[in-house]
Amino acid sequence: MMTRAIVFVLILLAPLATWAGNDAGGIGWDVLTQQERKLLAPLKKNWDGLPAERQQNLRKGAARWEQLSPKQRARFKKRFERWKHLPPQQRARARQRYERFMTLPPAERRHLREQYRQFRQLPTDRRRVLRERWRSMTPQQRRHFIERRERIRHLTPRQRQELHRQRHR
Repeated sequence: MMTRAIVFVLILLAPLATWAGNDAGGIGWDVLTQQERKLLAPLKKNWDGLPAERQQNLRKGAARWEQLSPKQRARFKKRFERWKHLPPQQRARARQRYERFMTLPPAERRHLREQYRQFRQLPTDRRRVLRERWRSMTPQQRRHFIERRERIRHLTPRQRQELHRQRHR
């Protein structure tokens, strides 16, 4: 069970690795360190059949796994358990959202991460209210909300204050 969790985490982390463009052949199983072989053991049978890029990414994922704290590893294992129980449609949707996120410019990804961090810092009841409000919106209302948010985002603090005053008159 734990081994499958580790392999799953490594596979999920593999796309995050920055590929250096090494066009050399694959990595032989015997080249891996003892610790890498231990973590990647479930893949041993198919290792030689994996593309070189995938082998490299899995190896990098194993190195990252080793650097995680026990708390971080526990969090990944918990996420893996939730992932295993998701219906295929929800998994596909999560993959699509991840791929769409990764195509965004780095500045936009940073902005979204910051917004998510701020959202997570809100009290639980406030997050629940915001989620319910979002779910109750029609697609047109959501689109209008997003467009307005984008316009506001590019304003200076002084312009935001003025807009706020105008709305609350």
